[in-house]
Amino acid sequence: MAEHGRRELPRPPRRIPSWAVEHDDARAPSGPRTTIEPRHRPPGESSGAGRYDGPGELPPKFRLRFVWPLVVFVLVLGAAAGWLVRAERLSLDADKVLDETGPAVVQVLATTCEGTGQATGVLLPGGVVLTAASAIRKPISAALVTQDGKVRRVEVRGVNANGIAVLEMAGPADQPTAALAPEPPQPAAERGLVGYGLDGKQFSVPIGTTQQPRELQELVDAGMLGAPLVDNRGRVIGLLTGDTMAASRIIGLDDLRDFAGDSPPLTPEPDGKCRARGPQSPVEPELAVANTPLAGEVRQALAEYLQTLNSHDFAAMQATYSSRLRARSDPAEDAKKHGTSYAFRPVIETVAAAGPDNDADALLSFTVLFSPDSAGANGNTCGRLKIRYHLVREQQRLRIDSAFTQDNKPGCDTD
Repeated sequence: MAEHGRRELPRPPRRIPSWAVEHDDARAPSGPRTTIEPRHRPPGESSGAGRYDGPGELPPKFRLRFVWPLVVFVLVLGAAAGWLVRAERLSLDADKVLDETGPAVVQVLATTCEGTGQATGVLLPGGVVLTAASAIRKPISAALVTQDGKVRRVEVRGVNANGIAVLEMAGPADQPTAALAPEPPQPAAERGLVGYGLDGKQFSVPIGTTQQPRELQELVDAGMLGAPLVDNRGRVIGLLTGDTMAASRIIGLDDLRDFAGDSPPLTPEPDGKCRARGPQSPVEPELAVANTPLAGEVRQALAEYLQTLNSHDFAAMQATYSSRLRARSDPAEDAKKHGTSYAFRPVIETVAAAGPDNDADALLSFTVLFSPDSAGANGNTCGRLKIRYHLVREQQRLRIDSAFTQDNKPGCDTD
């Protein structure tokens, strides 16, 4: 090239890695080497600190930056899941508890000298019923109403010092019974009451934990006295007793265990020697017909009549009669016939207009408690009556003018 007057360009240097001669088995090529290809490290050879040579090994910085936060997240998630499981275990579902325990919880009704005979009770095996002693003080007659609507006569076996009354159900032992819990729940576990309000409706209500109880007076009325306290599985862990809700208290599980077997010592409750009254809660007949204006008037007139009957206020009962019926009746005679009666679960089955003045005919069915030795009782303590009433309009309201007994079914055991 020099002989033609041109200078020869310099050749590029041979770029050979420092390790090529030392480690490569193949002989180096003689020509120019312009590309450095990565060497494959023999097995067992370290790449050196801080070097990352492929997916076969995680870099230390990756472990510290990503693995530890992941571990912390998993731990936090696990702790949260454990808290949720624990909270679920301690919580109480009122509807579920009602389904579990409701069939074994009954409404207790009685005619007593004090007129306090309305409470809740719980059925245990053997026909035993536990309730509040305040509901059966000096009883004349007593019965219970089951969740499925059956009315059963009960005998009062006695009361104990904790204010628990023990009743014995007559008739076949075909009703579901409640189970006692093997041990009290945890202090942080929610508890509930299952019972009947004064309106006769069954319900379940959470009442807080042992650590943080709720005020019962704000949640339930006096009809719940005698209600079982249950855990979140519907098992009985106590019983609500007392003369009033303000003076109520819960009897614990340990004091109830004896009632599941042989009953503890009981004090007999003396029979009432008086003109007993039924519970004093308001009576509201159920309408099995359309709620027309006429049916509403009939309902109001018959509710007033039943209220005076249960209160045994026979003088006030005269105000529910027409002038014609008052002229033929006498409060003393009413007291003789109804002096131990208590009517409950009334249902207005039919209502029809009668006459040009928009009078009414109505068929009322109800259950009545009474003393076995009262007039017409024939040794029974309970019956289901169907009475047809004729009501006339006087002073802008309906009043009872006559009554005819259409059906009188004695006994309570199969109602």
